[in-house]
Amino acid sequence: MFERPQSGERAVLVHASPAGAPDEPEREEFRELARSAGALIVDEIVSNRRRPDPRYFIGKGKLDELSKSVKTHAVELVISSAALSPSQERNLERQLQCRVLDRAGLILDIFAQRARSFEGKLQVELAQLQHLSTRLVRGWTHLERQKGGIGLRGPGETQLESDRRMIGARIKQLNSRLEQVDARRTMNRQNRVRAEVPTVALVGYTNAGKSTLFNALTDASVYVEDQLFATLDPTVRRLELPNGREVVLADTVGFVRDLPHELIAAFRSTLQEAREADLILHLIDASDGNRWQRVRQVNSVLKQLDADRVPQIRVYNKIDKLDRKPRVTSNRDGERRAVWLSAATGEGIPLLLDAISDRLRRKTLQGVIHLQPSQGRQRAKLFEIGAVLKEEACDDGGWTLELKMPERDLRRFLKRENLPADLLAPTPAETPAKAGTWK
Repeated sequence: MFERPQSGERAVLVHASPAGAPDEPEREEFRELARSAGALIVDEIVSNRRRPDPRYFIGKGKLDELSKSVKTHAVELVISSAALSPSQERNLERQLQCRVLDRAGLILDIFAQRARSFEGKLQVELAQLQHLSTRLVRGWTHLERQKGGIGLRGPGETQLESDRRMIGARIKQLNSRLEQVDARRTMNRQNRVRAEVPTVALVGYTNAGKSTLFNALTDASVYVEDQLFATLDPTVRRLELPNGREVVLADTVGFVRDLPHELIAAFRSTLQEAREADLILHLIDASDGNRWQRVRQVNSVLKQLDADRVPQIRVYNKIDKLDRKPRVTSNRDGERRAVWLSAATGEGIPLLLDAISDRLRRKTLQGVIHLQPSQGRQRAKLFEIGAVLKEEACDDGGWTLELKMPERDLRRFLKRENLPADLLAPTPAETPAKAGTWK
């Protein structure tokens, strides 16, 4: 059986999907992914097949064309834009006699190259092992089944079973380490909440300019490059707004179409910054002709993370490529919803800072809630954060509490304690904080 090589740079791209041939923007993104991984693209093949072949995904004609291309160009790697099953991947490798990778495997490889921090490396390794665990069966020649018959039985555990057990043990170890990292991250987040320092999370499609904007806002030195997934490691910095308030700005990993589920699971703790943020800056490449499709894809990932209800400001970046002027758009209530700027030149940055200040104005809610006798822990927490103005005991053993607290703190409390969002019927009263009250 074919032995998988450890490396390969000369690559043929196979553009295919269950819905037929991808359109040109999807093909260009796939090319950028391959280039970002370090592949030298020597040929491309487009498959229009709408019903995938169960054995090779592509049809026999395209398989013959692909085989000729592999031999003609001395190709070491074939990359498919379509998700391949483990059996399809192995069948193609056996037929082509070179390594075969699908889109998910390609993205995992890019992440493995770019991770720099301890947490980032743990997350990438976990995602790789979870992906690999589905592709162990008969993938390598040394992973053979035990032979049967008298005198031919193996010593006990097969190499395949041994490798599967080792991968399972390593996944368990990585999950344990990531839980420790996540606990520290959660503690830092809780400290910021107690200190009333709001968090602003940067999210967006990969290569939209998040790191450039992050550096422009915080004078950080995050690596910047015009390529997909240039930076992966989470970065958090303090940012002082024009009114004197301080916020924490968190840069997150870039999103991409059909981000592998293993990566979403592995980077969940990092992306938790977006879920727990007070405000999300959704960065959009204004020069991208497919920006609305990118916006929908980012919002889809945010929904998977339960971060779709966090207030957003859309930041349209790279206006210098469109020869446009910086501007701000607001809704009917005067709430600033979008900012057009250039992170590279700095145009429009002051408008963004003003918009952040405006959206983070403190809104205090006051109202009454009723807690059941079994909700004593929630009652204690409300007293702990100083939100209770008045309390009355009820005949059923519960409590009626009159509360007054910032809107964002109430939203966090109800979400964290799994309580109904309409438990408190408040009457909003905006109370802009004075300079110096945010520490």
